[in-house]
Amino acid sequence: MSVFFRVLSAVACPLLAVSVACAEDSPAAPTQAQQVFAADQARDFGLDADAVLAILAKAEYQQSIIDAISRPAEATKPWKDYRPIFITDLRRDGGIAFYRDNRELIDKVAAEFQVPPSIIVAIIGVETSYGKITGKYRVLDALSTLAFHYPPREKFFREQLSQLLRLNDGHLAYPIEELRGSYAGAMGWGQFMPTSIARFARDYDGDTRIDLWNSRPDIVASIASYFQGHGWEQVRSRCAYSLRTGRGTSRRPTANRSIRWNS
Repeated sequence: MSVFFRVLSAVACPLLAVSVACAEDSPAAPTQAQQVFAADQARDFGLDADAVLAILAKAEYQQSIIDAISRPAEATKPWKDYRPIFITDLRRDGGIAFYRDNRELIDKVAAEFQVPPSIIVAIIGVETSYGKITGKYRVLDALSTLAFHYPPREKFFREQLSQLLRLNDGHLAYPIEELRGSYAGAMGWGQFMPTSIARFARDYDGDTRIDLWNSRPDIVASIASYFQGHGWEQVRSRCAYSLRTGRGTSRRPTANRSIRWNS
């Protein structure tokens, strides 16, 4: 090999490697579905279509999300198998501790929104084990994957993705690219979808931002607001309970709080 070709090879090979690496790092061109989606956001909500596409370019397809939503435990387990997962001594004890640690806040919110403390605490316990398990997926990845790669529910998840983009106005505590949640895009201690955040989330600590991950006032008030917004009412009723004794079953009335949902 001549000196010329040796020099050419020495220069060209590193340049070729850099070129390949840059090509691998560059975002893929938007799909037709993404382009239509971006145009819809511009038309319906005044978002900048190019900015929408730039955010979508940061999303990564996650096959594990498709796998998870294709076999949700909620749709495959009967209640008798599902109940032991949630009704455990550990969760009960965790709820008691959480209420004791946050009693002043929870009682204040409960009185304001007229939702029992037990309901607020139970939701946090069932959804995220009192904030311990809030989800590992980037919400942008989850919603983008489901919006464009899961036809059975693409309409719903495109609505959620649209709302997520509209929450990217500084009102949330963190940029939407940094938010993490469930494989379905549910967020925070109460596992709120973007539309629920828009409708029911509350800035209860008064810092002008909604933080459903690290602000307990925002978390507790948002859950209570969700129930109130869905028509929760507390009513006084006379309830009877059965107490089985050695001589059979006796009944006696007791004053208690029950619930009613408005449809």
